Amino acid sequence: MSRLEAGGGVERWTRAAKEQPELAASLARADGEQRRLRPELDLGIGGARSGAGTLKCLHAHVAFALARPGYDLGDKIVQELEPLWPSSCCSE
Repeated sequence: MSRLEAGGGVERWTRAAKEQPELAASLARADGEQRRLRPELDLGIGGARSGAGTLKCLHAHVAFALARPGYDLGDKIVQELEPLWPSSCCSE
């Protein structure tokens, strides 16, 4: 994740979410769900302020996507990561 963020991932995915209506809608739904889950904070994923439309932390978006399947923007970010698990498990 840190390599993706250091390589401009936050800015690139923020742009994608602003330019692609389906990603913007996905982000808005996920931010709304996060606000419902933690109403005392009234913040979206990664501490995003209401209506800001920017991503702050890709780690948080990936975590939300893994915890709440169906978050399209987060799923697309996950697809950009190096494999999370080895292609083969333990050998005997």
